[in-house]
Formats: sequence, C-alpha cells, structure tokens
Amino acid sequence: MNPARRTTATALVLAAAGGVLYATAVPASAAVNCTSPVFKRQFFANTTFSGTPKKTDCDSAIDQNWGKGAPVSGVPSNNFGVRWSVTRDFGSGGPFAFTASAQDGMRVYLDGVRKINVWKNVSATVKKTVNVTIPAGKHTIRFDFVNWTGSANVRFTYTPRTSAAYDKVKPLTPTGTAVSYNPATGAAKLTWTRSKEMDLANYRVYRRLKGAPYGKQLATTTATSYTDSALPKTGAAYYYEVWAVDKAGNVSGGSSDKLVTTVDRTPPAAPFVEWDACPADQPYAAPELVTTAKNAADIARYEMQRLDATTKRWSTVYSGTKGAICDTGYRADGSKVTYRGRARDAAGNWSAYSAARRSPPPT
Repeated sequence: MNPARRTTATALVLAAAGGVLYATAVPASAAVNCTSPVFKRQFFANTTFSGTPKKTDCDSAIDQNWGKGAPVSGVPSNNFGVRWSVTRDFGSGGPFAFTASAQDGMRVYLDGVRKINVWKNVSATVKKTVNVTIPAGKHTIRFDFVNWTGSANVRFTYTPRTSAAYDKVKPLTPTGTAVSYNPATGAAKLTWTRSKEMDLANYRVYRRLKGAPYGKQLATTTATSYTDSALPKTGAAYYYEVWAVDKAGNVSGGSSDKLVTTVDRTPPAAPFVEWDACPADQPYAAPELVTTAKNAADIARYEMQRLDATTKRWSTVYSGTKGAICDTGYRADGSKVTYRGRARDAAGNWSAYSAARRSPPPT
C-alpha cells in the first residue's frame, strides 16, 4: 500500500470581536492525487458512500484483510465502506478478466457500467470472475466494498486474457521513435516510447537498406531502446522500424521509418595488375590497374608502384584517376619489372595493395 500524498490548503476567515477584526485559520479539505495505475482509496463510515470520506490515500493493490477490526481510525468495525478508483490507458484494449473476492459486498464498474454485483452480507468470502472487453484508450475502473458485520476482507485484480484463442487485438503501433548516429563508432541508437499495453511481450527492431522492400530483424527486446553496433560503414542509408508484440502473438504495425546515413569506412576491393599494349611508339606492354570492386564507380584515384630490383623498395610511379599507364622509362636494360597498385574511393578509403606482379618480357 502506497502512502497518501496530500496537499492541504488553509483558508483565512475574518471575524469581528468587540469591533476588532482578527484572522482565524480554517483547514481546507485535503487533496490526494494518486499516479495511475495506483488506485485512489476512500474510507467511509457508512455503507452508502455518503458524506466526506474519513480518509483518502493511495493503494497499489486491492488486497486487504481487516478481520473484525476497523480498517482505519474514525471508521467503525461494522457498517463501513471503501471505494477504490483508477483511470488508466489500456492501449489497444482487448479481453480482460475481472476477478473479485470479498466478505461482504462488492461491486465493480467500468466507466460507470456495473460488471460485478455481489451486494449482500455473507458469512464467508465470495469470489466472482467476469470476462470484459475493454476498448482502446483511457478508462476508469471503480471498486466498491462494504462490510456490514463480522470479518472484512477484499481482493480485486484486472488482468488481460493472453490466450490467442481470445485475444485477437493487435497492439498499438510504437510511437515516439527517434534515432541518433555516432559517426565515430558507426553505431545507431533507436529509442521509442513505452507501450501502454498491459499484455506486451516484446518489441521487434528492424533495419532495411533504403530502397529495399524488406527489413532485417535485428533484435527482440523488452527495453525501449536498441543500439545497432553492426551497422555497415559503407556510406549507405538505412531505415529503422519498431514493432510491438503481445503475449497472444499479435503484432502491431511498424513505427514510422527513421533514417540513418552511415559514414563510409569501407575501402574498395584491391585492384590487380594486368598488361595492355602501349601506344605504337612504345615497344612493350603497359601495366594496367583493374578493379573488381562492387563500388568501382566510386573509385576516385589509383596509385601504381614499381619495385626497385636493387634496393627492394617500392616507389610511386603514378597517382591519378586513370587505371592504366605506360611506364616509359623503366626498362632500359630490357629486364622484367614488378608492379603493384591500390585504389581510393571518394570517401578517402584506400584499398589494400594488389598482389605484386612482374611485367612480361620486352618485345
């Protein structure tokens, strides 16, 4: 049981005594606000719930056994009443079970419509369960209990019926989705608002490449956030969606798409060296860099290196946008020469060097 939270105001009343005005303090009614889904509870010193409650507080669960004693100070041990009420958001709604037990009388209302009515003085606890369909959105449940004589106990629960045989209602689509992207790590974090569904099982997180028709399920989670640390760093754009799943297996629609454009940290594939004929005035074949990368169109620059046979050091003989060159001054003695090359994409990522390859014999 949660303690009451009261806000008490004091009124000042001016009164006259012997021609002199003076102020006297008059306590105002205490206001109690209980945060949903906690119940507001009121104790009455009668069975008609009339007049001002003797006490008002907050109760997290209706489950009390007062025996033959008074429930609170100022209320008799017989002929008293207790009223609980709560207004909450039921999300998409659906089938619920209202289960109440009491000694003596009990009545349960949904939005003012009576659903359970056991209103008599009994010598033993009576239990009653009814199945109720609650519409989507906010609704008010009220539970009235009275004790006429003897022992007093009361219990009430409202729980979703989660069997797929009864629950055909899809959860509400997740809302409040937002995504942030960390270009340093390449990770995207997706967040969303917690669902109002009482029978929520989990959320499913999906990612799809922009322009692609289907998404890839990344995770199943009960949290309200997910960090995608495996997002490819290719410069491509991706959409994220969240879906809600209830305990009966019903799946909501997807949340609004949230777009992330990744940084490009993926180098192109290494090119390889081929040989092609130089112009007619050159008596040997030319080294040519060829790439098989899927993003070959993204290659902005090539670099070709030649191995010095004496020093075993590589030197750059070409750097530019062309993929083929004629290295005209490399072979005065007619010897074979070894080349290698690499490619850089528009984002500045260099590929690995190609495998080193020796030139064909001079012609």
